[in-house]
Amino acid sequence: MKNKLIPITFLQTPTDNSSSIEGLKKFWQKVYPIILNRLNHFDTVWVNACEEEIFAELIFCLFTPQSKAVTCWAAVNDLANRNMIFSAPDTEIAKTIEHVRFRNNKAKYVIKARKLFTSNNKIRTKEKLASFKNIFEARLWLVKNIKGLGYKEAGHFLRNIGIGKNLAILDRHILKNLKIYGAINEIPKTLTTKTYLEIEKQMQNFSTKIGIPMSHLDMLFWCKNTGGIFK
Repeated sequence: MKNKLIPITFLQTPTDNSSSIEGLKKFWQKVYPIILNRLNHFDTVWVNACEEEIFAELIFCLFTPQSKAVTCWAAVNDLANRNMIFSAPDTEIAKTIEHVRFRNNKAKYVIKARKLFTSNNKIRTKEKLASFKNIFEARLWLVKNIKGLGYKEAGHFLRNIGIGKNLAILDRHILKNLKIYGAINEIPKTLTTKTYLEIEKQMQNFSTKIGIPMSHLDMLFWCKNTGGIFK
């Protein structure tokens, strides 16, 4: 799989401090081409990526909790270029991903995921995901079976491979903005499964109400707060 990862770049955007729905819509119009560019990229992943590349996206999402996305993708690329993703033990992976937080645990998660998706000495991530009736079933299976992957990370993974556009990726930026725009009454102290799914439904309703697709809202809120889109 050496040097086969799909390249990704940080797409720079303006930031925005508006707190009105009208202001949000105007900002959406401004960054719409950039958001569409990234969504089109995600669509190509599912269509064109091989099994190994899909698995690499999963590893990226295992790395991201409490680490910067750009740093995590660099770590995944480093592993791929060293041909380590599908053969190296967790101790060697941990040494290589030194800039990823909790690297020892996350290296172990890679090994467990690798074993789960391997059949007859071949990685079959895409094949497994295609077997589910819908993305909600796929997400639930991922959460239950992949150590280190919660609802946020599972949704992030499915979105990044082009099949999870209507799933919420509830990180602090998203929750903060959902509260600002009145989609939720308060930011929960902890995100239980029940609370996560309730907020996801509220976000879907908010999306329908204001006419901005769910697939755009996530990245729109990220643009507002961080000035760009990565993964």
